[in-house]
Amino acid sequence: QVQLVESGGGLVQAGGSLRLTCAASGIIFNLYKLNWYRQAPGKQRELVAGIYRGGSTYYADSVKGRFTISRDNAKNTVSLQMNGLKPEDTAVYYCNAELYGTDYWGKGTLVTVSS
Repeated sequence: QVQLVESGGGLVQAGGSLRLTCAASGIIFNLYKLNWYRQAPGKQRELVAGIYRGGSTYYADSVKGRFTISRDNAKNTVSLQMNGLKPEDTAVYYCNAELYGTDYWGKGTLVTVSS
């Protein structure tokens, strides 16, 4: 059974930092492209950052220079370091594992940034 479990969300003041971690089980982790998405209230889910199995990364323009995605294939985890948080970063953050059109999702972790 595939499981993706996010942790690390919470309440933080603007300008602060949080580190999200997603622990995966039930998949051959190092084969998958891993992504972080977020969904703010009343908005569509959007891609925040991703990392290929080779380590290449990509980011939404809105988070470039502030967020860093990383993976640890030995621990089956993917992390999102978020610095310089803004109120507009408030959302539920979801971990996603993608391979050849097959997607797995976590249940999400809430990040709230107060002004």
